[in-house]
Amino acid sequence: MVNLELYRVFYTVAKCGSLTRAAEELYISQPAVSQSVKQLENQLGVSLFNRTHRGMELSAQGGKVIFSEVERALGLLHDAENRIAQMKESATGTIRIGASDTIFEYFLADKIVDFHERFPAVKIELLADFTPDTIEKLKADRCDVAFVNLPIEVDPELQLYGNCMRLNDIFIAGEKYRELTGGTVSLAKLKKYPLIMMDKNTVSRRSFDGFLKSVGVDLQPSIEVGSWDLMKRLVLRGMGVGVIPREYAMRRLNAEELFEIKTDPVLPARSVGMLLPKNQPVSYALHSFIDYFRKDN
Repeated sequence: MVNLELYRVFYTVAKCGSLTRAAEELYISQPAVSQSVKQLENQLGVSLFNRTHRGMELSAQGGKVIFSEVERALGLLHDAENRIAQMKESATGTIRIGASDTIFEYFLADKIVDFHERFPAVKIELLADFTPDTIEKLKADRCDVAFVNLPIEVDPELQLYGNCMRLNDIFIAGEKYRELTGGTVSLAKLKKYPLIMMDKNTVSRRSFDGFLKSVGVDLQPSIEVGSWDLMKRLVLRGMGVGVIPREYAMRRLNAEELFEIKTDPVLPARSVGMLLPKNQPVSYALHSFIDYFRKDN
């Protein structure tokens, strides 16, 4: 198949009637224009122009035969490019986003607002659930993109884009256990205190338990909760010491309502990842939305 750019050069020369003017319009050298015309003539096996003292004229048996078809084809391509450009300002359709309440609040909310301001015609559906249930919704085509707590098991049906948001797990205490914030505390010492942890079926809890096992420390919760907000309220009221990503407690930490407990060893960092179904078509609206996170990656 002939290179499309050769047809663009042919069309420009025909329109301008001059190699020199065509070179100026195409921002390339005149020899490059001449060479492109010769290359197209060789591939088509026909002379496209008659070289006269007035310039370049379309030949009756070559250039005039294909000119109208080339003009129409290039016009169609130009229209398609314009439609793509317009879509950037007028994407439509619906995006179904799955994530936990916490990820929506601390990570996605501002980005969703920004996206809506740029693409107001796109309808956005927010589907809040725990990471395992969010993954099942994605696989069942009940959401288009999912943001989940990592790590998760590799799934051949899904494509993971990791590290959209970094999470640094820490221990926190309220005023009742503020004595723990005076220096560095060993994990073993925390056995003496009531501990508040997320439910054992959550990704964050499984990650935390795996880390404890790797360092040979056994910490058992006095209370298990299903939300970070409930954990913060219980810690604030002196019910125990909590384990939470620092990013989810920053407002209360900055207000000195809650206090970070420095530990040895420190808890490992985690992250939020983005999941998409493999080998599935992506709408322009969804493509524009996930670009926010691919660029950050």
